[in-house]
Amino acid sequence: MRILVIAAHPKIEQSRVNKRWLAELHAYPDLITVHELYKAYPHFAINSEKEQDLIARHERIVLQFPIQWYSAPALLKQWLDDVFTTSWLFGEGGKAVAGKELVLAMSIGGEESSYQSGGLIGYTISELVRPLQAFASQIGMTFLPHYKLYGAVKASDEQIELSAPQYVKHITSPISTP
Repeated sequence: MRILVIAAHPKIEQSRVNKRWLAELHAYPDLITVHELYKAYPHFAINSEKEQDLIARHERIVLQFPIQWYSAPALLKQWLDDVFTTSWLFGEGGKAVAGKELVLAMSIGGEESSYQSGGLIGYTISELVRPLQAFASQIGMTFLPHYKLYGAVKASDEQIELSAPQYVKHITSPISTP
């Protein structure tokens, strides 16, 4: 299975978690293709055809990003809007991504207890990313269980180190639908 990780962190040099995850992913070049959006498109001028070709060559797409204000970073949203066009998805030949898998990999600054009914945020991460689940469903992708690290802001170096190989294992293993 070919895996494409779309990494979207606007300040990757300041991120301990996402930077470490990327380093781990780069150790598997025969298995995982890493595509860093903020490096590829610092001025947000996305080459949709190039991105569509990249997606077409992979069976599993992973969106790696930090949760920021209960959502994904702006460039990731723009990438979704610009790349997943109606004409590409539903044009000649049917659905361009039908049958592909989508996995979210998220670093979350707050503690897990904050992301529960009655918690500080009051919503679970699954509720906050529901639009991405609806997106995947609408275009024929299989939405797989996400990988997440809560408490990223205060995580110890040891917690971050442990999370990196767990992340790779999660996205490379056969995953059943939720």
